[in-house]
Amino acid sequence: MRHAAHNVFHTMTATHLGRRSRIWSAVFRAGYAWLRVVDPLLRWTWRQGGMGITAELGVRGRRSGRRRTVLAGLLFTDGKHFVGHPNGPAQWTRNLAATREISVRLPGQAPFVARVTRLAVGDPQRSAAIDAAGRQQPWPANWLYTAAWRHIEEVGDYFRLEVG
Repeated sequence: MRHAAHNVFHTMTATHLGRRSRIWSAVFRAGYAWLRVVDPLLRWTWRQGGMGITAELGVRGRRSGRRRTVLAGLLFTDGKHFVGHPNGPAQWTRNLAATREISVRLPGQAPFVARVTRLAVGDPQRSAAIDAAGRQQPWPANWLYTAAWRHIEEVGDYFRLEVG
């Protein structure tokens, strides 16, 4: 279920069905470029006690086989966990799609391994995960997910985790 601000931003940021918004793509690219710069500080902060829903995700490289890690939001809705990237496939989501297995580590907890299923555009679980990102991400990411909801629905790359 989308929160109240969604309807206002949804109307303001509408894109054509099936099309990537160039503006939101640029906003996300700039944001992720900034996150790469501050990544050492974010990882240090995360190790000291966490940052909201942020988890360290480990994924094997689809060609190299080397384990790579990324900090990303571990979303929880309808009794299930989800991960994804709002601006379309990223290297780590491409690796995840190829290996279909992820390790998840939260500060102070033992890591766990999960199998993943990529969610197709139009899948209600995918939409629920995107809606959850707008509610569960800390500010200002929650505002960004809400404002760019249509773009994320069109191009976001999301996966459901299956633990056990």
